[in-house]
Amino acid sequence: MGKNILDLGGRVGLVTGAGQGVGRAVALRFAENNAAGVVVNDFRLERAEAVAAEVEKLGVNALPVQCDVTSFASVSEMFEKARAKFGKVDILVNNAGNAGPDPAKVARKPFWEQEPKDWEPFLATNLFGVLNCVRVAGPQMIANKYGKIVTVISDAGRVGEPHLEIYSGAKAAAAGFMRAVAKDLGRANITANCVALGATRTPAIERGLTDPEAVKRILKVYQIKRIGEPEDAANMILFLSSDASSWITGQTFPVNGGYSFTM
Repeated sequence: MGKNILDLGGRVGLVTGAGQGVGRAVALRFAENNAAGVVVNDFRLERAEAVAAEVEKLGVNALPVQCDVTSFASVSEMFEKARAKFGKVDILVNNAGNAGPDPAKVARKPFWEQEPKDWEPFLATNLFGVLNCVRVAGPQMIANKYGKIVTVISDAGRVGEPHLEIYSGAKAAAAGFMRAVAKDLGRANITANCVALGATRTPAIERGLTDPEAVKRILKVYQIKRIGEPEDAANMILFLSSDASSWITGQTFPVNGGYSFTM
């Protein structure tokens, strides 16, 4: 058999927002590709525990951790638990996003009708959550002279979306932050990249996919005529988390069915 270039070589990965959707798919991909351990984070412990059990069925040690990534103290505690169990974290996937743990509670109003308090859930989860995790993970990766950081953003952050102004801005800011991190940490053999998603079948948008006519309208602007699956994103994230991507950093890779193009 040929060599699996996506083999993680016994590295330890930590995936935020991994209790469902894309994060769950990433945790399972890591387990399938020789991770030594997977830290499964979610705001709700029962979801993290369920995915951790799936990881362990694949023969890989898992640690479920409840953590609110918008809290620096909570993130610091999560990494301490990870170090206590696995000794280190080699791979950080910043997947937690949208409008926090319960997007349904966030008012969807035109920007011109919003108050600053309406912006906080989007900025806290999509930007400050990334800052918190990278700030805590970075020093250990620097000391170990190895690290992979992958942040999940949205094509809204690349092209902008009306009625999602703050979300678009937060995702774009996270991508800009990652480019700066890539320039700073490349000297320590740490890569930092983003994956920008189009419409993907996650719990956050599942309700909108029950109407076939609504799906047709969505797919009019997609060149590949299907909704993305969590595994589509997880495959790219696995590549960027493996040594197959060791000379790639500071980049944003769209996984979007041709919704938008880049060069």
